[in-house]
Amino acid sequence: MAVVRHLAGTIGPRHATSPAYRAAAAWTASYFRRLGYDVRRERFAVPGGDSWGVPVEAGASWNVVATPPGFQPKAPHLVVGAHLDTVPQAPGAEDNASGVGVLLAVAQALAEGEARLPVVLVAFGAEEPRGLTDADHHYGSRAHVAALSRAERAAVRGMLSLDRVGVGSVVPVCTATGGTDPAQEQALTAARRARVPAQPCVNRSSDHWSFVRAGLPGVRIGGTSYTGYHSPQDVVSVVDEAQLGRTGRLVLSWLAPGS
Repeated sequence: MAVVRHLAGTIGPRHATSPAYRAAAAWTASYFRRLGYDVRRERFAVPGGDSWGVPVEAGASWNVVATPPGFQPKAPHLVVGAHLDTVPQAPGAEDNASGVGVLLAVAQALAEGEARLPVVLVAFGAEEPRGLTDADHHYGSRAHVAALSRAERAAVRGMLSLDRVGVGSVVPVCTATGGTDPAQEQALTAARRARVPAQPCVNRSSDHWSFVRAGLPGVRIGGTSYTGYHSPQDVVSVVDEAQLGRTGRLVLSWLAPGS
């Protein structure tokens, strides 16, 4: 909740090419470093366009990537990500300071414990739309996946995208493809193990889709509808601390040794 309050309450709206986004990215990078992670920023170009009814200019944005010391990108590993940007008119408490809050809580838990595989933690830039089509989204995660070598892609054993995880009492666990999805089943099993109520769903509107369409296993966690979506009403009071806790327990169960 402290992360939600800082990003949505102190920084506020932070579309991908804005000074506010740069401030949020710098703050997130510092948070990771304080926990002992190696941190790098991935710069990528973002086109201008229309972001949920508001014109936005072209420019640069950044992913913030945190890895444990000694990380080997060609060795098997897991990825957990959450987009850091908002649409221009929204403080983005639920969308998506909630996801970043869980991401950073998971980072702290991993810094103090162990996971079944090394974990890459990513705060993605430019997830929000800058146009009307499916191709006008997810620029940060697309850039991240495109930069991976063939061996690095083969090393990704699973990806969770934390996107709008602070509303409701049941955690959505979404496949991007429908049908039987082993990655979704693994996440649902983790939810049952953690005694977290979860609901399967199908959704491509998050950064997991960039991984899935590159042939990598990816799942979206979150996505319950709420009235403040993409509006000035997406404020801190929208987010339920208990739902953040459910989401965090699911993620840690998915990451746990022996899972």
